[in-house]
Amino acid sequence: MTYWAGAARIVAVAASIVLLSPAHPAAGAVNTAALSSNRNPQQDPPQEAQQHPWQGPHRHPARPLRWGDCAGVDDPALRCAEVTVPLDHRRPRGRTITIAISRLPATDPARRRGVLLTTGGGPGGPGVPLPSSLAPLLSPEVRARYDLIGFDIRFVERSTPIGCGQAVEEPGGYRVRTAGPGSLPADAAEARAYARDCVRASGWALPHATTANAARDMDVIRAALGEEKISYLGGSYAGMLGAVYAALFPGRVDRFVLDSPVNPDDAWRPYELDRTPAFEAGTGAFAAWTAERDAEYGLGGTAREVTDAVAGLIRRAATAPIVVAGHAWTSGELGTLLVAGIYDERSFGLVAAAFADVAAGREPYVPFPVRPLPPPGVPGVPADNHTATNMAYRCGDGPWPRDLRDYQRDLASYSARYPLFGPANANITPCAFWPRIADEPVRLPAGRAPGVLVTAALRDVAAPVANGRAVAAGIRGSRMVTIDAHTHAPYPAFGDACLNGRVDAFLVIGTLPPADVAC
Repeated sequence: MTYWAGAARIVAVAASIVLLSPAHPAAGAVNTAALSSNRNPQQDPPQEAQQHPWQGPHRHPARPLRWGDCAGVDDPALRCAEVTVPLDHRRPRGRTITIAISRLPATDPARRRGVLLTTGGGPGGPGVPLPSSLAPLLSPEVRARYDLIGFDIRFVERSTPIGCGQAVEEPGGYRVRTAGPGSLPADAAEARAYARDCVRASGWALPHATTANAARDMDVIRAALGEEKISYLGGSYAGMLGAVYAALFPGRVDRFVLDSPVNPDDAWRPYELDRTPAFEAGTGAFAAWTAERDAEYGLGGTAREVTDAVAGLIRRAATAPIVVAGHAWTSGELGTLLVAGIYDERSFGLVAAAFADVAAGREPYVPFPVRPLPPPGVPGVPADNHTATNMAYRCGDGPWPRDLRDYQRDLASYSARYPLFGPANANITPCAFWPRIADEPVRLPAGRAPGVLVTAALRDVAAPVANGRAVAAGIRGSRMVTIDAHTHAPYPAFGDACLNGRVDAFLVIGTLPPADVAC
C-alpha cells in the first residue's frame, strides 16, 4: 500500500481498508546536471485563477498563519495551522469553517521552489500527518525544493469534522451492503434511514461536501501560504481532487502529480460499477497465488477452491459473526480483509494467512485496524467521521439514481456477470436518498491548465488504469507513466525506480516526458 490515507486506508467495495506496507524509499535517479533549469517561482509571471461562479482568485490574507504543534502527530518538526474558508463559496461573507494544514519545511532553503500540497485518499482519509510519513520516501532532491503541506479536506478529522450519528465506523470507513435475493426493499429502507441520520446529525454541512468545494478550499490555502502557484502530489481520490483543482484554477497549477487518480467524470456511481470487473480479476489473481501455496495456507489447491473457501467464511459471518480469540469477525470485516488481498500483490501472503487462521479458529495476525480509529489527541471527532465523510463526498459529487428500478436492473446485470462483487457494487446506497446538492460537479477537460504527470499501475484494482488515462487526456499536454504491477497509487512507496525517477525529475526539473512512459 501507500501512505495516501495516513494509516493507508484502502477504499474498495467491501470496505476501504487499512493496510501497512513495507516502505520502499528507493527513488529513481534525478538528472542533477539539468537542475540549473529550475526556475525561481518569483520569476514566473503571475497568472490569475480561472474565474468561476462561487470562486474568484483569493488574495493573500492580512493576518499571518499561526503555526503550532500538530494535534495527534508525534513529529515536532511538523507544524500546524488553521485556515478559515467559507462553508458556502457562493457566500464568502457567510458562515465559515476551518481547514487544518501542516507544514514540513524544505530541507534546503537556498534551493526551495515552493510548496507541495498533499492530502489523504478516500474521500475521508486525513492529510495533516502525511508530510511526516511521506518525507522519508521522497528523494533528497525533491525534499530540498518543497515545503510539504498536508491538509485534512473539509469535514475530515481536524477540519470541522462531521458524523452521521453512528456509534462506530463501518469496516474501512466505507459503507456498503451486499444485496441478496429479494433484499432491495430492505436495503433501500436501511439506506434511507442512514441518509436521515446524516441529515439529522450534519445536515448543515452535507450540501457543501463536494470535491469542487475541497478544491476551492485548496486555493484559499494557497493564498494563505502566500504562494502564486502550488505544486501537488495526490493519490487515488486525492488525485481526482488535484484534477478538479486544475480545472477550476488552471493559472495556479505548477507541478501536479496525480497518482492513480479517480476520473472525476465518472464519480461516483459509474466508477463503482466500472471497476467491478477489476475486483473480480483481482480476486482471481489472489486466489491463484494462494492456491499455488496450498501447503502453506490450506485454503485450496485451485483458484476456485480458494475463492469458495474465502467467500464461504464471509457468508458464514453474515449469518453470525465468527468469534476467534475474543473478536467477533463480521462479514464486513472479512470483506475488508479480502479487499486487502486483492488490492496489492504485496499483501497476498498476509491476507491468505489471516483467512487460514480464521478458518482454523486461530487468532489472525492483522497489522491494521479493520475499522478506522479515532485520531489520537484530536478531540471532538465523531465516532463515525471517516464513514460519514466518505459517504457525504460520494453522494455530494453525484449524480446518483433515485429510482429503485435502476438499482434492480444494475443488480440483475452485475450480479450475474460478477457474482463476488456485483451484488455490493450495484446495490442501492444512501446517496439515492441524499439531500439535493447545489454544487455542480466539475468535469474535465481542464483546457487551460498546464500538463500534469499521471502515474498508474496497469493492474490497479481500486482505480483501474482507464481512470488515469482519462484524466491525462482531459488535461491537455499531460503525460502518463505506468508500471506493470498489481497495486494502487505506486509513487513513491511501491519502489519502482523507473516510475519514481520520472516523477522526481518532473518535480525537480519541471520537464514532462516527451511521450507517455511504460516502465
